[in-house]
Amino acid sequence: MIDHAHDLASVRDATDRLLIAVAKMDNASVAEPSRLPGWSRGHVLAHIARNADALVNVLEGRPMYISGDARDADIERDAPRPLDVHLADLRESAARFQEAGAVPADWSRTVELRNGVTDSASRLPFRRWVEVDLHHVDLGIGYELEDLPEQFVERETDFLTERFAGRPDVPPTHLTDGTRAWGTGRAASTPEITVTGSGPDLLGWLAGRRDGSALTVRGGALPTLPPL
Repeated sequence: MIDHAHDLASVRDATDRLLIAVAKMDNASVAEPSRLPGWSRGHVLAHIARNADALVNVLEGRPMYISGDARDADIERDAPRPLDVHLADLRESAARFQEAGAVPADWSRTVELRNGVTDSASRLPFRRWVEVDLHHVDLGIGYELEDLPEQFVERETDFLTERFAGRPDVPPTHLTDGTRAWGTGRAASTPEITVTGSGPDLLGWLAGRRDGSALTVRGGALPTLPPL
């Protein structure tokens, strides 16, 4: 069972880590490229803040974004801001999300996200945790996949392997970190491919953050995964 209260606390912890790290940057480093193609670090920071407000919209029964174009325009508008404005926005938007999450509600209800995707409201805090911690890594300022909490790595690996499960363009694949195991790809009685590696390396490949070169692959080539 998903514990949304636990995840809200984990979001707060992840946000605190992010704010401490970002506060050590300067205006010049905010304008530098992030690890996400075409985005500066300012784009990443703007996206993290606007995502908090978008999830508040979902919690309160409004559309996540007015439109995809409006979402992109907001990020482009906010990306060039100086560091102090980014920090204030990150703090204030994070507080709005925590306040919305503290309101008594039916956490078992179904909510709608982007592009018609639906989910249980109880998963929204974990979705926010993913946004904060993975994009912290994307900033390229010293926080790496190996620094992510172990529970986070396992749960996000669970989520991503489920997301790719049943995909006809992904061969039946068995993943293991030597202790835990997952299956993904199209349905089959036995997997075609076995992928072995550390938890962070498996997650990095599944999340499109690493090319998989550190993984051991048996049974064929490392599968090409659809974009997230």
